Amino acid sequence: MKLNYDPETDSLYIHLRDIPSVNSREISDGLILDFDADGVAVGIDIQHAGKMADMHFLTTMNIPYHQKK
Repeated sequence: MKLNYDPETDSLYIHLRDIPSVNSREISDGLILDFDADGVAVGIDIQHAGKMADMHFLTTMNIPYHQKK
């Protein structure tokens, strides 16, 4: 999973899987889910992220970490 923040557009993209999206659906104002060809979520686009989330910190809990080789 990767997080990418664009300060120019104030958008945060959460890459859930490294697979291209083929379809998107806005589930609420400024919150868009991207899906692969099988309908599985591959990313989350949060527009106006600074208004929707506290962008001053990031906390992770119980996330298994495996370094790519």
